[in-house]
Amino acid sequence: MMTWDAVLATRAKRMSASEIRELLKLLDQPDIISFAGGIPDPALFPSEAFKEAYGTVLSGEGASSGLQYSVSEGNVRLRTWLAGEMAKLGIDCTPDNILITSGSQQALDFIGKLFLSAGDTALVGWPTYLGALQAFNAYEPNYDRLDPMTNRSAGDYRTAAIAAGGSVKFAYLSPDFANPTGETLDEAGRTRLLSLADELECAVIEDGAYQSLRYDGEPVPPVLALDCKRSGGIENTRTLYCGSFSKTLSPGLRLGWVCGAKDVISRLVLLKQAGDLHSSSLNQEAMAHVAETVFEAQVGKIRKTYRERRDAMLTALENHMPSGTRWTRPEGGMFVWVELPDGIDAAALLKTAVEEAKVAFVPGKAFFADGSGTNTLRLSFSATPPEKITEGISRLGEMLAKTDKCGV
Repeated sequence: MMTWDAVLATRAKRMSASEIRELLKLLDQPDIISFAGGIPDPALFPSEAFKEAYGTVLSGEGASSGLQYSVSEGNVRLRTWLAGEMAKLGIDCTPDNILITSGSQQALDFIGKLFLSAGDTALVGWPTYLGALQAFNAYEPNYDRLDPMTNRSAGDYRTAAIAAGGSVKFAYLSPDFANPTGETLDEAGRTRLLSLADELECAVIEDGAYQSLRYDGEPVPPVLALDCKRSGGIENTRTLYCGSFSKTLSPGLRLGWVCGAKDVISRLVLLKQAGDLHSSSLNQEAMAHVAETVFEAQVGKIRKTYRERRDAMLTALENHMPSGTRWTRPEGGMFVWVELPDGIDAAALLKTAVEEAKVAFVPGKAFFADGSGTNTLRLSFSATPPEKITEGISRLGEMLAKTDKCGV
């Protein structure tokens, strides 16, 4: 009998299942109120626009290009539209500065492959997006805590990276309504991050998955926009912006993009060629059609709905959480981050919550590179109606109030 462990690469030992993907299975259980999956509400998808788009693409001459191989860089019509959208954010670029990927998750995998050698250091939030850790883990990095709001010096980061056997290759963050915390980094913090990256001579990876989902407050320029301004243009920047259609138009089409200097985009194109040649030609053409016709209206619709759900969750937390519990108050996105009283293990709590209260969430430990954060959890409000949010948080609060500090 074959023993596969004997022939696997060392990187395989760092691969693990996503707790979030496993928890998505709970969505099929009708009696569970799930705050687990950070997913859009399917009732809000622009289904009619996509139906029209696919009909258009598959009729006449469009079928030949939609069903054929395409260039690795991505559909030029879609990249041109994206270049226009990036310009609205203060990022002056051309279609050649953009690579279409099979979701932004593929972009993170390519970035890990391009930048990380075994033993190098990636600076990440504490906590940070679980999918980013999964993507980077395969390339055997070390992690150090990124916190632009502190005065930790570049020399300190550099010394720690050398001691760990490598150098700092990039800082990864989601500056707007971050997954999992929902927090936003202000402009001063973004500027400090760029100064730190300059000193470390490392890249900055900006995950803009939730950029469009602002409900309150004033927009903050993307890190790449600030980088363009201070460096004299996108070709001189050290920042890569990763975007996604998953939170606005459709996650099922698996389309995202990377925007940055042509020099690094051309290197990512080589990885794309080796990985899957190109993202779906048909899906890219349909996405271009839908983006051009309904994007602004679609974003307006989901902002209104998700704002109401965010407000319902914050109100319910205020009304039902026991003392000693803290949570974030996001200005946008899909998530609220909860810190439980010391001594409560959120993973153990989840089992009880699902079995007894019929409520699901994501334990926070999975979002920490060092496995800490056992008393934290992530709640997503995007796919749950307000009345169910209120009921679910009420059940969770009642269960927490009965939980002693020795665990559950």
